Amino acid sequence: MNSTLALYERISSLPLGDRLFGLAFSLKAPYFRTVRPRVTAMRPHHAELVLPKRWGVQNHIGTVHAIAVCNGLEAAMGLLAEATVPDGYRWLPKGMDVAYLAKSTSDLVCVAETTEADWAKAPEVDVRVHATRADGTRVVDGVIHLWVTPKPGR
Repeated sequence: MNSTLALYERISSLPLGDRLFGLAFSLKAPYFRTVRPRVTAMRPHHAELVLPKRWGVQNHIGTVHAIAVCNGLEAAMGLLAEATVPDGYRWLPKGMDVAYLAKSTSDLVCVAETTEADWAKAPEVDVRVHATRADGTRVVDGVIHLWVTPKPGR
């Protein structure tokens, strides 16, 4: 089992475990601290997190900035990739296509999803992502393209 997934499974069952794991995840990938993710699900082929709407991620009209949403989606994709990548392989994002559908006026739930068939297409794996407002409105739809290759020998 991947060490990131094992850590999530150990910590998430503790009181405030989702917040503790989000902090630990942000230490491993410091850029994600900008969106302060609260991980709510991590398993092979599925990950989700809450991106809180707060002053530090808002734009000039008071909504969550589009790039902050992309950061939340990339964090969710990273969780999914860590939980799904086969032993002996590594992953690297190589592109993202997104469509902004509605204003991000609340906390957002960022979701990343794949299937076994998606991973069978390696080295090119597409991860479907979306972000949803508290009222259920989908605000962003997209795909993050991964490059999945064997880890180099040492």
